[in-house]
Amino acid sequence: MSSLITEDEISHETELVWLEEIGPLDYVRQSLDRLPTRGGKPAYHRDGRMVGYARLSPKAKASRSSGTFRRRVFWLLPHDRDAEPDGLYAKGAPAEAVDPRTLAARVRGYKTERSEGGPPSTAMRELGITLPL
Repeated sequence: MSSLITEDEISHETELVWLEEIGPLDYVRQSLDRLPTRGGKPAYHRDGRMVGYARLSPKAKASRSSGTFRRRVFWLLPHDRDAEPDGLYAKGAPAEAVDPRTLAARVRGYKTERSEGGPPSTAMRELGITLPL
């Protein structure tokens, strides 16, 4: 889903709130959820766990039809690489996954060699980003 998120849809974000340390995570899943408020921790109704969410500025307008706000939520499922390093996503990542280090308010984020389960790229090494051992 990350490729489906446009800059316009996240243009009113003011910050990302992380509920846990993202340093050890190779990737997080992101989605745009319809939520009743601009800020505050949203309810979570998926398997797994929510690891973060976006807060919106007061200028963000609610949907005319539903009265909800589209906000990003970041999450992981029980079979994701952080819980099962040799499992389904030992290599590769789900379609909606992005490297959490590439995320910021109003920034979609992207997949990296790390999020895909591969070795660090030359750019990652030059920046001092290393894979967890």
